[in-house]
Amino acid sequence: MTRQTNRPHYPAEDYLNRELGLLAFNRRVLAQAQDERMPLLERLRFLCIVSSNLDEFFEIRVSGLKEQIRAKAPAVTTDGKTAQETFRLVAAEAHAIVAEQYRHLNDVILPALAAQGIRFLRRSKWTEEQREWIRNYFIREMVPVLTPIGLDPSHPFPRVLNKSLNFAVELEGKDAFGRSSNAAIVQAPRVLPRVIRLPESLAGCEYGFVFLSSILHEFVGELFTGMTVLGCYQFRVTRNSDLFVDEEEVTNLRTKLQGELPHRHFGDAVRLEVAENCSGAMTEFLLEQFGLGQDDLFRVEGPVNLVRLMQIPDSVDRPEFKFSAFVPGLPKGIRKGAGIFDSIRKQDILLHHPYQSFAPVIDLLNQAATDPQVVAIKMTVYRTGTDSVLMQSLLRAAQNGKEVTVVVELMARFDEEANIGWATRLEEVGAHVVYGVVGYKTHAKAVLIVRREEGGLKRYAHLGTGNYHPRTARLYSDFGLMTANEEITHDVAEVFKQLTGLGKARTLTHLWQAPFSLQPNIVAAIRREAEAARAGKKAMVVAKMNSLLEPETIHALYEASQAGVSVELIIRGVCALRPGVPGLSDKIRVRSIIGRFLEHHRVFYFYDGGAETVYLSSADWMERNFYRRIELAFPILDPKLKKRVITEGLKFYLADNQQSWDMNGDGIYQRRRATRAKPHTAQGELMVTLGPG
Repeated sequence: MTRQTNRPHYPAEDYLNRELGLLAFNRRVLAQAQDERMPLLERLRFLCIVSSNLDEFFEIRVSGLKEQIRAKAPAVTTDGKTAQETFRLVAAEAHAIVAEQYRHLNDVILPALAAQGIRFLRRSKWTEEQREWIRNYFIREMVPVLTPIGLDPSHPFPRVLNKSLNFAVELEGKDAFGRSSNAAIVQAPRVLPRVIRLPESLAGCEYGFVFLSSILHEFVGELFTGMTVLGCYQFRVTRNSDLFVDEEEVTNLRTKLQGELPHRHFGDAVRLEVAENCSGAMTEFLLEQFGLGQDDLFRVEGPVNLVRLMQIPDSVDRPEFKFSAFVPGLPKGIRKGAGIFDSIRKQDILLHHPYQSFAPVIDLLNQAATDPQVVAIKMTVYRTGTDSVLMQSLLRAAQNGKEVTVVVELMARFDEEANIGWATRLEEVGAHVVYGVVGYKTHAKAVLIVRREEGGLKRYAHLGTGNYHPRTARLYSDFGLMTANEEITHDVAEVFKQLTGLGKARTLTHLWQAPFSLQPNIVAAIRREAEAARAGKKAMVVAKMNSLLEPETIHALYEASQAGVSVELIIRGVCALRPGVPGLSDKIRVRSIIGRFLEHHRVFYFYDGGAETVYLSSADWMERNFYRRIELAFPILDPKLKKRVITEGLKFYLADNQQSWDMNGDGIYQRRRATRAKPHTAQGELMVTLGPG
């Protein structure tokens, strides 16, 4: 890790700001909600995704900025801005995005839904019958679980959970004990649904919904008998959710983490959201309670948490307003009736999710768990979910007496609890559970299976760009490779040896590994293309990833461009490189694809004198991936599969003129639109190409 401090400094003007880049990504997601070509309920879903993304942005990125400001840290970002400067720019842009988001919800999405018989009933428009039904619901379902807290010397301001829905109530009068507190807080328990559907006969439309906040506004007075409610205002606070665990000072990481997780809900406040109608006095009172300023305040016209509307598309049975159902296909290498090991031994198998099924990965572990010839299974786990069939297979394998080794990343953000649970269960059945390497997150996606066959032990591997998570495999675009190639499986075995044991890292034959060889090999490959260009030869770099931030790699791309290398970058999220700047990056183009599925695969292509070297990886080109994580990049050696990766993972995306956004040197994105050219959508064409047909 000392490498980080020894890298050269590059001019700040050559780089774009990371935080503003993340907000620019959310602008592109918001544009999906604004795109009339999208099905109506999916537009609502994209609107919710913006809120979910912003939640994490404030929990992690803004909280980090605030920590730096509080510490008066002198450090500046790669683009030369201080934390204070960045925060001011971020606050302004975040406010603009949220304002546009709610404007679109109220002016476009809700009226369009209402026109289709999907309505959110406002309090002012309730009929007497509706009001009575809703009141009964309030008395029956809500009152028993609500705990109103009057604020007075014996009832101080409560500890408000991160991102929870709360109500600030202004009161007048005296209670049963003669107390005259003028304020109370009502916390909405998370067990209560945020949106309630009325019976169709009562709603006057097929789908009539009412917000929990509307119900509480209307009937909150019943919680404060004999007192006058002057106002009731929903609010929500976002807190710092980063976990601070000094791994080097911890003897048992799991125990320490279990102790820290509850504190995530009560970290320092970083954002306050209040309803538009919240009085000035109450707003100031809340800001004071949470130690926040005006820049941290977001007044919204509607529910303070739009993420809760994510349930609506799933609750409404109207297929015409959703993406059409899609059934993934199977690769040709998976032979019907043949065992998975026979198929892999015959040839490498490339899986392209979600266009091709994740089932072969599940089958691989299922068969390994019960196959008497399998003697050992090793696997890395970053995110897998709370109900994972893959983890169940590992449990079964350990119970069947196989040597099961699982490298569980306990510090996988927001999945820590699930991973602790699996680690505990695996240990209980005799699996070897390790937590990776202190100071480095294990982000690599790898499975190694050792099988006794004729001639001795045979190794099989699965390497992927995405998590071993069956649900996200239906939503995220990722590649996975199944192989019995002896050199690659030997490399994978070496990596597992590093993760579970001690000793020097050996040079790997094919795999590029962070924090050792990944970044140097990528930079070296870029520089070889630059040398070829200077010699008058064809040279090209094409790379697809989530984020591009690491300065040395960006600098190498600039040098390659100046040497004449054609550089095509497909970056879903944030990109600090400035493309198309005369004299700096003339030959670099950056685009972002935002569509139905979340673009997640990392594909690295180098022309390499015609050899066309192709690597797939779990790593973005970021400092954390290169220097603070265990990452792998693996080559595609089979010519047919390499051609598939180039076509499916790159060419389709470069041709996309419907869901593609071109980025300029100032970090501004412009949507590409086919005028006379034939329209192309990478995701749509992949569904047709790889689906079951």
